[in-house]
Amino acid sequence: MAASDMGWDMISGRWISVAESADSMTARYLKLAIAVLAGLQLAGCFTDYGPIEVQTRPVSLSGTGVATHLRAGDRIKINVYGEDALTGDYDISPSGYVTMPLIGAIRAAGRTQAELGRDIANKYRSGGLLQDPKVTVAVVQFRPFYVLGEAASPGEYPFRSGLTVHAAVAMAGGFTYRASKSFVLIRHAEDEVWKEYPLTEPVVIAPGDLIRVPERYF
Repeated sequence: MAASDMGWDMISGRWISVAESADSMTARYLKLAIAVLAGLQLAGCFTDYGPIEVQTRPVSLSGTGVATHLRAGDRIKINVYGEDALTGDYDISPSGYVTMPLIGAIRAAGRTQAELGRDIANKYRSGGLLQDPKVTVAVVQFRPFYVLGEAASPGEYPFRSGLTVHAAVAMAGGFTYRASKSFVLIRHAEDEVWKEYPLTEPVVIAPGDLIRVPERYF
């Protein structure tokens, strides 16, 4: 074999052929790629739109409590029986409060409808404004959710209780031909990171969720 076809391998400490050197280099790069992928699986991964946490279990349809608590951005109807001036539709502010006549701002986000109704009644009662107020709270419109990425019509959509990712994507026109059908990314309103959920089971969404349909890679 000609000398030009040989090369010195610093790792093995011997002369090897150019073809053998290329095969050896390919094997090393393959091992490095496998190690990097394994590290990403262990530590999670980071994309151009933020870090991702892989969820080993999808959100179940049962017992999730989705939309049982009020959130910033929800519109609610507060009915104070016998008090037409106080009854009406109110928006929960971005800071999580609703402002009522005479009693001012009351924390609404994170409370159930019944809890908020009791708080409002107690405010009017303790302030001596109403003797025995009866207050009910009902959601008129939940905060919308958003579908991004590989959906036919990405955008903002109205939320309803019990909505799953498959139904949400269907509202956005369905998956594109480039979309991954194995998992989806969701960033919940109260979270700072995206979470990866498998699509093998129903995944329930909540008001304000950002749903990103990723592109498949093969």
